[in-house]
Amino acid sequence: MKKGAWANIPPKSNRSDPICFSPYLYRARNQVERFFNRIKQCRRVATRYDRLAANYFAFVQLASIRLWLRLNESAP
Repeated sequence: MKKGAWANIPPKSNRSDPICFSPYLYRARNQVERFFNRIKQCRRVATRYDRLAANYFAFVQLASIRLWLRLNESAP
């Protein structure tokens, strides 16, 4: 919350006072979390073997492209 962010978690059904919740933001956050979980399946990304940030970022990009190609390969 230091940088102006807030928790976007759906409220429980028995909550008396409603909180601010956006289903659109919740969906987007879920997609980002799933993406990072898929990226971390690459051992090199999960363990961060590279010392330089530029090399690490390049491998994250390669892993992202690999995931993107895999998703688009199976699409009709």
